[in-house]
Amino acid sequence: MRPDSRESGIGNGEWGRRDFRRPILAALLATLWLFACVVCAHAQAPGEAVSVASPVSDPRSQPSVSLLTIGPGEIFFERFGHNAIVVRDPASGRAVAYNYGIFDFDQQDFLLNFARGRMRYRMAVDELEDDLDMYREERREIVEQRLALTPEQAHDLVAFLEWNAQPENAQYHYDYFEANCSTRVRDALDRALGGALHAQSEGRSRGYTYRLDALRLMAPEPVLMLLIDLGLGPYADQRIDFWQESFVPATLVDVVAGADNGGAPLAAPPVTLARGEVEPSPVLPPDLRWPFLGLGIALGAILHALGGSARASRRVPFATFALLFELFCGIGGLLLLFLWFGTEHRAAWRNENLLLLNPLCLALLPAWFAVARGRMRDRPLARALAWVVVATAAFALFSKILSTFAQANLHWIVLFLPIHLALALRLRRAA
Repeated sequence: MRPDSRESGIGNGEWGRRDFRRPILAALLATLWLFACVVCAHAQAPGEAVSVASPVSDPRSQPSVSLLTIGPGEIFFERFGHNAIVVRDPASGRAVAYNYGIFDFDQQDFLLNFARGRMRYRMAVDELEDDLDMYREERREIVEQRLALTPEQAHDLVAFLEWNAQPENAQYHYDYFEANCSTRVRDALDRALGGALHAQSEGRSRGYTYRLDALRLMAPEPVLMLLIDLGLGPYADQRIDFWQESFVPATLVDVVAGADNGGAPLAAPPVTLARGEVEPSPVLPPDLRWPFLGLGIALGAILHALGGSARASRRVPFATFALLFELFCGIGGLLLLFLWFGTEHRAAWRNENLLLLNPLCLALLPAWFAVARGRMRDRPLARALAWVVVATAAFALFSKILSTFAQANLHWIVLFLPIHLALALRLRRAA
């Protein structure tokens, strides 16, 4: 997607029109939204004119309709790719791209609405060559699929797109997985086909989930991938079919390629207009269970060894790690609570990582400050709270055998549980 002043998101994007970046704002958005999985966006400077006039000069001629798909870009918000519907007028030769990935940084309360999950995106119309030049400059792959629509379907689709591009109809409530630049393109095509695209893709699945797609697409950005993983709740672990997975532009390519229209193939073979030079996303995200288990046990053992010494050379590094770790867990837990109870980010609700990122960890900070300064007196309340934190993390591990706890977070449990245990044992020694 691209951002606005015109198209955007953490999935793909261009900022400003279209040659300057806003790295500080990008970092702020990434911080506000740990998912970092806002998909498909494109940006345009405030005040730039967008044509919504019909691209078809002769209503009697059949327009040529294509699905245009853009591969991942180098910037984190470009990792999901982008797509648009292209309409060519055979009479005039004019070609335009209908793009659903537009948002406006200058909207009132934009950042607040973004954080609370109340993003308003819109559709806009670009001259196709302008978009192609931009994507070629960014060294991104460009693939076009010509669609074999009947004259009635083509005209109905163009009429709908023109209506949708009008200012009073262009905005929609954005959802990363269910209402983004790709799903709106999918829905427009399905509408023109009388529901055939939905019927042919619903119920068929390769076993993917929203989480799996989000993580594999963000794998080239490992820090953001891990933050997304921590921020996603069990909603993201439902198995999705190809219709749902079409929130990813590259998946919609496959859905359209495998569909038929009245018994004939819906799309001609994809044509590559530009080859991408950006690292492609893997088919699957990395499996972190064994690496995190090894790391968690190693850190727990090191902390247990360091925590047994009163020497400043060991005590201070131990206490410093404990302070940073408890601060991360406490603030992280508060953020997860905010996403659950204070926002419309459904994908973050009921996040079972709250059993690991426990806000109670903030109450342990005074005890670790005291340990750092060598004040080893008994702190029964801190000791009790530390064991409560261990108990919730242990329950997170036990919960994996319960069907009601379906979140795929075992790797985080085996990382955090040994650390929480080692810290609780250290406070017991201070008694």
